[in-house]
Amino acid sequence: MVELVDYGGGNLGSVQRALQRLEAPFRLTSQPTGDHPVILPGVGSFGAVATALSKAGLDARLRQIIAQGTPFLGICVGLQVLLEGSEESPGVPGLGIIPGQVVRFRAPKVPQIGWNRVVSAEREGFVYFVNSYYALLKKPEHLWYSADYYGPFCAALRHQNVSAFQFHPEKSGDFGQRLLQDWLN
Repeated sequence: MVELVDYGGGNLGSVQRALQRLEAPFRLTSQPTGDHPVILPGVGSFGAVATALSKAGLDARLRQIIAQGTPFLGICVGLQVLLEGSEESPGVPGLGIIPGQVVRFRAPKVPQIGWNRVVSAEREGFVYFVNSYYALLKKPEHLWYSADYYGPFCAALRHQNVSAFQFHPEKSGDFGQRLLQDWLN
């Protein structure tokens, strides 16, 4: 069983369909118990998502769930809100689980939309991105997958029971499905 967090936004439909394809049981919830692995999907701006989590009391709840060791997966803005803050929304705090800031690409074309190659020590493949911002990690050991968009950037992070993808594994074909299945396992 997986708890898929519904905070009033995000890409719930595509993540639900991906979990169904993988035959992974899940429940959609606005109040995760932490008794099961948790997925926090996200689409939109850092400030809107962080504010929605705070208003619903989910910021404190997610910190507690992560602190107790429950497996956690963030997707897109679900990765970004794990950090301390973002250039996109100055003054709006993130969850502060992962040290670092979310910064805007310094590229001629923003946002990055489309397929890009990601690389880790374990494997590499192509995944689907839609992002103008990325995580600038304070601790290099949190970097899981990197990609290049006018320079290298963090495509995924991992620390203890926390994993997060800046890209959309649920929209990334067989490679994305494999990443989700590996996380579920």
